[in-house]
Amino acid sequence: MTASLTAVHAVYLMGVFAVVIAMALRANVVVPAMLASFAVALLYTGSLVPSVIAVFNASLVAAKELFAIFLVIAFMTSLLNALRGLGADQLMVRPFRRVITTGPVAYAVLAAVTYVISLFFWPTPAVPLVAATLLPAALVAGLSPLGAAVAIAIAGQGMALSSDYIIRVAPGISAKAAGIPEAAALVADKALVLSLVTGGIALALGYLAIRRQIQAPSQTHLDRWQAGESLGDSPAQPRADAMPESCAAGPSTSPPGRAEGRGAAAMPVVSSVWGGRLAVLTPLVFGALILFMLAPKLIPGLPELKGGDAAALVGGTAGLLMLVAAFAADGRQALHSAADHIVDGLVFAFRAMGTVLPIAGFFFLGAGEFSGAILGLAKGAAAPDLLFEVIKAGEHLIPQNPVVVAFAVLIVGMITGIDGSGFAGLPLTGALSGALGPVVGMEATTLAAVGQMGAVWTGGGTLIAWSSLIAVTGFCRVPVLEAVRVLFLPVCAGLMVSTLLAVVLW
Repeated sequence: MTASLTAVHAVYLMGVFAVVIAMALRANVVVPAMLASFAVALLYTGSLVPSVIAVFNASLVAAKELFAIFLVIAFMTSLLNALRGLGADQLMVRPFRRVITTGPVAYAVLAAVTYVISLFFWPTPAVPLVAATLLPAALVAGLSPLGAAVAIAIAGQGMALSSDYIIRVAPGISAKAAGIPEAAALVADKALVLSLVTGGIALALGYLAIRRQIQAPSQTHLDRWQAGESLGDSPAQPRADAMPESCAAGPSTSPPGRAEGRGAAAMPVVSSVWGGRLAVLTPLVFGALILFMLAPKLIPGLPELKGGDAAALVGGTAGLLMLVAAFAADGRQALHSAADHIVDGLVFAFRAMGTVLPIAGFFFLGAGEFSGAILGLAKGAAAPDLLFEVIKAGEHLIPQNPVVVAFAVLIVGMITGIDGSGFAGLPLTGALSGALGPVVGMEATTLAAVGQMGAVWTGGGTLIAWSSLIAVTGFCRVPVLEAVRVLFLPVCAGLMVSTLLAVVLW
């Protein structure tokens, strides 16, 4: 039995198409997202005042859901600013130069390390760990910030999260929704294979897309990135490796919020002593965090971090390390400079990612979990689930052919990922897999794994600008929509190949 669609569903779909078209035209999507939120709310409530309130509520709900990511970005940025004042950020780069020697090597190392870490405790806490330890070395090696964002997003938000092979939340949801909870391990095995195929293709094509931005190794790349300069491949800009090394210790080494008139004599002493100590302490602390989060996987019985505790632990650790760095650099003045670092981090996070909130708010309006709060419905009242209801209504249009059904489930998963939540669509793709698999002679576990690929690769943080991709681009300091445009073709190509492989193999 198909769901009945109303004018509200039609207006919501028009809003989705408007946002997608605006992204394709490289236009800012905030305006169509806000107008679409207002139109949907007006049609649903039939009243002007609640509709105007819904525009505000949409961004407010999105802010509540995404603020943890914003805060982690802020704390990590404040830590990097404090370390920069001691020269510790440059000292941390030196050991990795022995391995990360060129841009291509940096791309491969970033992807490999991000994948391994993300497998064990998901990408959200993995991103700041990689950003704190490997990103500076990668930039010195000549990899562009956009190239680093592509490698991290594909390996973490794509490959690791889509299989979820260690934690197995996603395979469990998919299998349960398909009516085969006992087959969760089989779904996980198939999802692992599909994620590796998709990721391998996406990494290769992603590298081809950014290879022209790779430059010769030079410390000046990191200095320019810290100063906020673009490291793109525009011919109007001089190549960073052509800049004299004497420019490396320019104004960019002074973090925001620090007094400019400070005596120069004290700085070398502080940098040589405490800079060296913190250059060692920071990687050790974050390495200890990795071991702490891995311990429950290796030693059964140890308590595991739940929900967003892992990301919170990383953010809190960054905040405390920032205090240590601030006191080491400024002494008693750290009471003021530490606060400045926090403010600078928050300003950076919202300046870079603030426009995501109205966009995410519109897509949250299409999810039943959030629509009630956005529309101001009474607690316990039935909330519209517009996006899922539209997909449910089109089930009967899917032809009874294995290849067509597999791609239909993939597309359904990708559509459900539009709301920026990679796991939100798994109940639907799982249910479709359980219903359609026997009809077309395919195993439900195969279809469930395919649907999981579409939902998580899209909403988990590779194709949607309002997903956790904002954390990746925030740390790499690149426009999130630019990253989406670069990732689109590689990820879609990988998903197509892995889906065909699933039909052939299973």
